[in-house]
Amino acid sequence: MNAAQAARVAHMVNRAYCVGLGDHSQPRWEEAPEWQRASAIAGIHAHWAREMTPEQSHEAWMAAKQAEGWVYGDTKDPERKEHPCMVPYDALPQAMQVKDYLFRAVANALKPEAPLDYDN
Repeated sequence: MNAAQAARVAHMVNRAYCVGLGDHSQPRWEEAPEWQRASAIAGIHAHWAREMTPEQSHEAWMAAKQAEGWVYGDTKDPERKEHPCMVPYDALPQAMQVKDYLFRAVANALKPEAPLDYDN
């Protein structure tokens, strides 16, 4: 499985979780804008590069968003680059913290095994 495939699974899990909470704002992977798919893929790469806590995952996500010009907003507005999760991890509602745990679990579960070294 490659990072894009793992990101698709993570996105689908987070989307299902959001729907379970009554939040239908997350599009299906195939309908998600490129920036959203790229963000999920970057998140997978970050988790595969090093072990990260959910808090570190959120901090990495927030740093990437800030670099793209996103700021805090009461509602998610991609046109204005506003997002309600642009706050420190401890300030996130628990329901949003769970999304970081889910993303981490999917990334770790789908992380490719290290290649076998047959020469040693």
